[in-house]
Amino acid sequence: MKPGLFQYVRADDVEKAVSLLQEFGDEAQLLAGGQSLVPAMALRMALPDVLIDISSIAEMRSITLTDDVLRIGAGCRYVDVLRSEDVARAAPMLVQAIPFIAHEAIRNRGTIGGSLAHADPASELPACMLALDAAIVLQSASGARTIAAEDFFLGTYSTALDEGEMIIAVEIPAIAVNQHHRFLEISRRSGDYAISGGAFVLEMDAGIITAARLAFFAVGDCAVLAGSEALLGKPLNAETIDQVAQRVGEEITFYGDLYNGIGAKRQITKTLTRRLLAQFPGMEL
Repeated sequence: MKPGLFQYVRADDVEKAVSLLQEFGDEAQLLAGGQSLVPAMALRMALPDVLIDISSIAEMRSITLTDDVLRIGAGCRYVDVLRSEDVARAAPMLVQAIPFIAHEAIRNRGTIGGSLAHADPASELPACMLALDAAIVLQSASGARTIAAEDFFLGTYSTALDEGEMIIAVEIPAIAVNQHHRFLEISRRSGDYAISGGAFVLEMDAGIITAARLAFFAVGDCAVLAGSEALLGKPLNAETIDQVAQRVGEEITFYGDLYNGIGAKRQITKTLTRRLLAQFPGMEL
């Protein structure tokens, strides 16, 4: 199939982009990397009357690390993030996660903002943003606002973006000395959608877990935090891990997919939780 007819306009800065969004309203869609939108248009699953190309906005392609906050422009491609020394230093989880995203051709074009705005429940990045306690910076013609990732993802392909808003950046607290990041997903083959995936952040003091954010994706209608409280105040040992895996299985509302039912998803996610927690330093065998 071929896309329907549409008008193409190009925005060279954020101000122009949000002005166009205000002008055309819900008739318009933004084009960044196009790795999700273009196939949807080809299948007539997306039928925008106006396509606003934001791929050349330079201010959305920068990565900066200041005052222990990592800011990644929404127009940064996966490959840009993967190659950034600032990202590797401040948010190593992203360096761990991005190689799992689809295939190299997709990573060379897909953008951070596009992935977050699309909000695919099987996408890696929303879970990473939850685990990293990120803030998502939004811009409209009336001004900017910042929203916690925890409040941004509402359901399958559903976010807190209001009409006329676009994502311009994400802001992530830099990893602390006592923090550790780990990422893992289970899929049938490399590049396939995950059956279950997790992005975990733990803070530890003298072998005791003082803070935890365990985020999961590809298991429900959107990325979700689960099981974190079951770790607090405990050492990381086999007993603790079993307790947390059980809690995760109880807290998540699982959705099946074409190949895996709810029961399979639950069991695989419990297994993933055990495997991922066992990777953290200080694990008592």
